[in-house]
Amino acid sequence: MSTSASVGIRNQGAMKDFVNEFDVTSRLTDHAYHCQFSHLWNGVATRHSDSVDTKFLVDGKGTVVGLAHSGFTLFTEKTGRDLSDREASYIAAQYLREQLEQEDERALYDVSAANVMRIVEILGLL
Repeated sequence: MSTSASVGIRNQGAMKDFVNEFDVTSRLTDHAYHCQFSHLWNGVATRHSDSVDTKFLVDGKGTVVGLAHSGFTLFTEKTGRDLSDREASYIAAQYLREQLEQEDERALYDVSAANVMRIVEILGLL
């Protein structure tokens, strides 16, 4: 494996700047959601879940996207490296985009390991 492939996308800058603000338009209603990434943390401590939780503001309201830790394990087994926090934030942002496009607005999303790996492939992180 090349050095650049083993590094991935590094955690540079302030965490709140990992993902740029973005807008998502619902395919059902044409409502445009404005999304802003805030931060991420280990969900074990706060919700007693086996996840990495990411927080976004969607139209100013807090939304948590929890990424299954088992997805991180699968990624490491497949690539020989860990996902960075920045990469995790990209995965969460992509999942949130997909849900909001379907007008599936919630305060909490739990993202399965299979969905983590599906999005890893979409984003080209392998």
